This record gives sequence, structure tokens and C-alpha cells, in this order.
Amino acid sequence: MRILLDENIPIDFAAELRGHDVSTVVGLGWSGVLNGELMRRACECCDVFVTLDRNIEFQQNVSVLPFGVIVVRAISNRMVHLRPLASAVLLAVSAAKPGQFQKVGT
Repeated sequence: MRILLDENIPIDFAAELRGHDVSTVVGLGWSGVLNGELMRRACECCDVFVTLDRNIEFQQNVSVLPFGVIVVRAISNRMVHLRPLASAVLLAVSAAKPGQFQKVGT
């Protein structure tokens, strides 16, 4: 599965998603790109978009996207708070469908 991590998720989190082709917004040079344009660009490179942005479901029409969106709900974007959620993110990735929105965490 091709996963794209939003810029609000540390690059180190990619290592937690073993078995998948993981790219990052930062790694692609897309830092600072607004969500609408980011979603358009993501159409070409991912099957699942993973973010910490809890507002994305209200700002974007996820149902028309050709990839799934997973929002990770963690205390912070520090690895100490994200690492325990990695297995839940992997489960969500395996169940992701285009145009579907999922929440992981608290």
C-alpha cells in the first residue's frame, strides 16, 4: 500500500509502517502546501493519506478522493505518543478504501 504522511507527522513514523511504501509530504518537498492542493497532489502518489489534522474531514470532501484518509488522534505529534498507535494505524491502512475517512486513537 502506498502511504503518504502529512507534514504534521514526524518522518520517523514511516519506519513504524513496515511492509508499505511510505512517502512524506516533507520528503516530497510539499511542506506548506494547503490541504486542497495537497489532496490533488496526493491523488497521484498514495492509496492512504495519514494526518494529525482533525479538521480535514470538515475542510475536504473526502468521499470523492481516490484514496483513504486516516486521522491519528494523539496527545501530540511526538513519537512517544504516536508509536503506541502504529499497530492501529496499520490496521486502518489495511482496511482503507478510496473516499473513506477513519480515526485512530483517542
